[in-house]
Amino acid sequence: MTDSEAPPAKAPEGVSGAPALPQPVLEIASGYAFTGPALDLGALLWDGRCLPDVQIRIPLPMLNRHGLVAGATGTGKTKTLQLIAEQLSAQGVPVFLADVKGDVSGISAPGQENDKVRTRAGEVRQEWTPAGFPCEFYALGGMGHGIPVRATITSFGPVLLSKVLQLNQTQEQSLGLIFHYADQKGLELVDLKDLRAVVTFLTSDEGKSELKGIGGLSTATAGVILRSLTAFEAQGMSPFFGEPEFDTSELSRVAGDGRGTVSVLELPAVQDKPQLFSTFLMWLLADLFHDLPEVGDVDKPKLVFFFDEAHLLFNDASKAFLDAITQTVRLIRSKGVGVFFVTQTPKDVPGDVLAQLGNRVQHALRAFTPDDQKALKSTVKTFPNSPYDLEEVLTALGTGEAVVTVLSEKGAPTPVAATRLRAPESLMGPVDPAALDRAVEQSPLHGRYAEAVDRESAYEKLTAREAQAAASSAPSAPSEPTSSRGRGRKGDDQDSSVVQQVVGSGVFKSLARSLGTQVGREITRSIFGTARRRR
Repeated sequence: MTDSEAPPAKAPEGVSGAPALPQPVLEIASGYAFTGPALDLGALLWDGRCLPDVQIRIPLPMLNRHGLVAGATGTGKTKTLQLIAEQLSAQGVPVFLADVKGDVSGISAPGQENDKVRTRAGEVRQEWTPAGFPCEFYALGGMGHGIPVRATITSFGPVLLSKVLQLNQTQEQSLGLIFHYADQKGLELVDLKDLRAVVTFLTSDEGKSELKGIGGLSTATAGVILRSLTAFEAQGMSPFFGEPEFDTSELSRVAGDGRGTVSVLELPAVQDKPQLFSTFLMWLLADLFHDLPEVGDVDKPKLVFFFDEAHLLFNDASKAFLDAITQTVRLIRSKGVGVFFVTQTPKDVPGDVLAQLGNRVQHALRAFTPDDQKALKSTVKTFPNSPYDLEEVLTALGTGEAVVTVLSEKGAPTPVAATRLRAPESLMGPVDPAALDRAVEQSPLHGRYAEAVDRESAYEKLTAREAQAAASSAPSAPSEPTSSRGRGRKGDDQDSSVVQQVVGSGVFKSLARSLGTQVGREITRSIFGTARRRR
């Protein structure tokens, strides 16, 4: 990798002073000389020098071809996300960021110029100007600073919930049967106590006949699920499930000045619940996939979704869960959504998913242990052929430097380029908590989602039926409708089970309207088992 390795050649158009550069550098420069809109990542590193004439970029239309940002702790991954998010917002593309450590909120405030920023900007020929970007801040279940993000158990679905509850494959399949039963019977599962009530009913003497009608679900397995739910609820997880349910279309908003809104999900308050927040991120993505229309190839993405701490999503995941992730990532591109997985090494991402990530920003890796060395060699094999000695380069990169390869405007991989990255123009650190709280309270979304609502659902209906049965001298007699809005029930339903009687109530009809389904029809679920209420 020295200037003597190749004779000078003519520079590509737009690269000044490049005739003295070696042939490999000119080929790299040509690979990134895009004519359309693009994001600027930084300047090429070659033979220990930063070459500001050779700018490394990502074509804007290729951002929905997904990507990977990887690297060891402390190598600058978060700042890379911030840099890309800023430029996407500036070009009118909404962005979603998961803020696991609490240091991404600064994207809403102008950065502070200092010697390090001036030096970096000069090295990569960046016209650095401090700027803040339009942001909305969210928090799971309202735990922490942000607008509460909740999901109903019904829409979350059995596959994702099994991941949260850490159920095995058999238990996951059994939970799916319970959802199937609740869907058919019109028992809406809004929060954890609703699901617990349905499972409790199915394992009771009264519900055992119903349980026998669900193929493959044993009393013992239902009991395990019930205990898992009870333990999960005892850990303080209830706030994450309920209503009002978050409408993921909020993530696709554009500010009044035309810049894309940056949606920041604040996660420091739930850092100790990785299974929960990683699975919740997947619910957001699956819900977007379920609702967004097909758009095909677009001039710029409709949304770019950064999935931080991605390894947590794949750890101990069932085959059904991995298959659903793979299919979602494969198909969501045609809906204009780009997904960037952020983790330490490409090994953290399954091969079927990694193969779909066309844009790569690989920060430094460490090789202190045999496992580190194995991960390094595995990472090198995932890159196209390169004039660099990537094993050497990847261990020698400094903070804010990375090896990059992206998809060109024609969809072909660009040459591998070691890059000194630009400095973000927003604040590289968290904003003051008081300022963050003010931004949340002033948001037009705050009034929509701030207060939790607990309407009548499965728990209330089953509890009411149990109370009626206990108080009645003739429990088999047909009961009156539970709501003034309910219509009369057909005579042939009078001898049906307790749960079947619920289907005729006015509350159930209200449920059916909110689901956008007909009374008695099973809820349509996506590849992830998620379901949406139409607003």
